[in-house]
Amino acid sequence: MNKQVYDIVVVGAGHAGCEAAAAAANMGSKVLLVTMNMQTIAQMSCNPAMGGVAKGQIVREIDALGGYSGIVSDRSAIQFRMLNRSKGPAMWSPRTQNDRMLFAQEWRLMLEQTPNVDFWQDTVVKLDIKNGQVAGVFTAMGVYFACRAVVLTNGTFLNGVIHIGEKRFGGGRSGEKAATGITEQLVALGFEAGRMKTGTPPRIDGRSLDYSKMEEQPGDEVPGKFSYSRETRALSKQRSCWITYTNPEVHDILKTGFDKSPMYTGRIQGLGPRYCPSIEDKINRFAERDRHQIFVEPEGWHTVEVYVNGFSTSLPEDVQQQALNSIPGFEQAKMFRPGYAIEYDYFPPTQLFSSLQTKQIHNLFFAGQINGTTGYEEAACQGLMAGINAHNRVHEKEAFLLKRSDAYIGVLIDDLVNKGTDEPYRMFTSRAEYRILLRQDNADLRLSEMGHNMGLLPETRWEDVQEKLAQTQAITKYLQKLSVDPEEMNGVLEALETPVINQKVKLDGLLMRPQLGLSDLRKGSTLLDNFLKDYSTEAVEEAEIQLKYAPYIEKEHELAQRLGQLDDIRMREDFDYQQVTAMSKEAREKLSRLKPASLGQASRVSGISPSDISILMVYLNK
Repeated sequence: MNKQVYDIVVVGAGHAGCEAAAAAANMGSKVLLVTMNMQTIAQMSCNPAMGGVAKGQIVREIDALGGYSGIVSDRSAIQFRMLNRSKGPAMWSPRTQNDRMLFAQEWRLMLEQTPNVDFWQDTVVKLDIKNGQVAGVFTAMGVYFACRAVVLTNGTFLNGVIHIGEKRFGGGRSGEKAATGITEQLVALGFEAGRMKTGTPPRIDGRSLDYSKMEEQPGDEVPGKFSYSRETRALSKQRSCWITYTNPEVHDILKTGFDKSPMYTGRIQGLGPRYCPSIEDKINRFAERDRHQIFVEPEGWHTVEVYVNGFSTSLPEDVQQQALNSIPGFEQAKMFRPGYAIEYDYFPPTQLFSSLQTKQIHNLFFAGQINGTTGYEEAACQGLMAGINAHNRVHEKEAFLLKRSDAYIGVLIDDLVNKGTDEPYRMFTSRAEYRILLRQDNADLRLSEMGHNMGLLPETRWEDVQEKLAQTQAITKYLQKLSVDPEEMNGVLEALETPVINQKVKLDGLLMRPQLGLSDLRKGSTLLDNFLKDYSTEAVEEAEIQLKYAPYIEKEHELAQRLGQLDDIRMREDFDYQQVTAMSKEAREKLSRLKPASLGQASRVSGISPSDISILMVYLNK
């Protein structure tokens, strides 16, 4: 067996672990990926889908930096939809329905083809800590691996407990054992730990469903894709999802199991995700509603297994079956496996630096659900950042940090390390104050240069980004220069019920009208239509968005620049906040504990007032 000293050991091969291993290896580190089961690498433990509102933006950002999630999602997609098209472009969010088995297979193949990644199937039970720094890991089989950094991405496996009604048994996922030892060691070293819970719906035999009683939900007529690379293509065929609804009869049946529900009897102590509640929680919290939406999602191209999105539950399996059979289209439904809840350990993320390195132990990084987040996308982006920063740490480079104005990834990490979370954290567009800047369409323009400079994004990808930027600028200049006559355009304007023009006007001015898009202006201007035929669809869309929302984009840029000045004022890790006696006692205690890296980060800590920051600035100036 290879006894070399690894640069980085990544513990866990879920979405966070896979991105961490790939990033560190592609940057030049020698990586060992330790997983309990080589057959479940990148397993989609819950729904077979990637992206969605705000989450789709994160997948695009991962791809723009050189991560793998976008490519894998495209290669395993069975449906693509751009959500929120009826709203402004800041809300547009790509989402794929995926083939669960193909997704995991593609991830494993990509990792196997990544130089510098080794694999070991085993469970890490203890960390080797020497002089306040991680030095290796011990496994359940008694094997020791020496390393210079460790990334823990344990998901729901740390002391995981599965609940189905009154049944309770250890496990990190259905059919897989829990991991023990790590939590106990870290708590003994001074870490704070907590418990969270999540749940998953039952899986159904699609052959037993009556789809004629459901509403079909097809993919986009012209499907897009996640990755900006040429390695993937948009789907040429797609599988539909379906929508049905619960009803009062379903609710009444579910209520009969409440006295055996682990959530209501107190057997589950951990808090669950507020924005993805169980069906029993929905019935309880929204008692006035007589129905709830159920999304019926195929698990792949060829399997008959179906995921019942919206029916997450931990009720007894007989109650689940009876309730399902009262849903339209599910009258004859056969269950592959019941839904269940899972409780697991996490570590409040305020114990981390923005690099995702722990404050107590040097060169130890946390990523994914261990930090209190929920969702594949949230986990994957943390894994990417932890992998990058673990590499930078062992090679004595500066930490790579993203600001809140740079990316949704920056918002997520900033929220976690400054505010913490006592419930599973999920990303939403509303969490980002600069969401007009952080659109899904411009993730490559925002982040690709950073990825390329780190050695994560290949040269060909960077050249494509520069070409898109050049095309976007050329289109923008043309639209700012070209004028149209009333005779050309008034027919289009009348059809769209927007005021006609009485003299020549520039196209960029017309584009500012909410009723008009570039596709409309092309109908009225042959010159414009012929000009745009030479440019990519992506560049045309980018130019349109930049011109149409220019005042709002400029306003957010100015706001981000103004507030970002506080982030440029760095704070020493050993700064003694107790000596700033003019600050409130609460502020001194919180800042001493959290050790913010900058004045901007300090200003975003929960409970820190503007006056506290003003006092601190005066003190620093002295």
